[in-house]
Amino acid sequence: MINAVLVFNNSGQPRLTKFYTQLETSVQQRLISEIFTLVSHRPASACNFLPLPPLLAKSSPSSSSSTTTHNNDTPSLITYRHYATLYFILISTSTESPLALLDLIQVFVEALDRLFENVCELDLIFNFETLHATLAEMIVGGVVVETGLERVVEGVRTQGKVAKRPVNERGGGVGGMGMGVGVGMGLGGGVGLGAFRGLGDMDWGGGGR
Repeated sequence: MINAVLVFNNSGQPRLTKFYTQLETSVQQRLISEIFTLVSHRPASACNFLPLPPLLAKSSPSSSSSTTTHNNDTPSLITYRHYATLYFILISTSTESPLALLDLIQVFVEALDRLFENVCELDLIFNFETLHATLAEMIVGGVVVETGLERVVEGVRTQGKVAKRPVNERGGGVGGMGMGVGVGMGLGGGVGLGAFRGLGDMDWGGGGR
């Protein structure tokens, strides 16, 4: 089961927080802070998955059960990828395959890139409906329901959830760079995600970049 999907920028600002496990708001905030600290300090040579901090495991209702079934339902794994200015993070149970989750992140990012035509961080900020619609095509109630890139993109377009970027803001997307404008939101110069289409050749076991 997928317990949460998180997206942070390099400064630790959340761009997406979707929890499929019921948690108190204070626990969610502490967990987000802890996870960002963990992944942002990992060396480039480290793999892309690691154990979940005790905070969420202790907060999970199933953590008090001693049965094997309930233990398998306890959130225990962080899987992440780092693309340019953004971290894409999945929290899951031990029953999920880390390699399959890495592939799920890949499909999610490539779907966003197609929908926004060379996506950058500002697209996720100002068009969060498209971001959530894309995620909803892939994960429902913590269960992965679709991993086909073409079907995910078509599903979002059918809903009419794709917002086009203004023409005067498109120029910065060439060559894998973002819009190059700062808008005063701590975007670090607005460097975007970019260059996603060649990521299928990357080493899944390598570092988060």
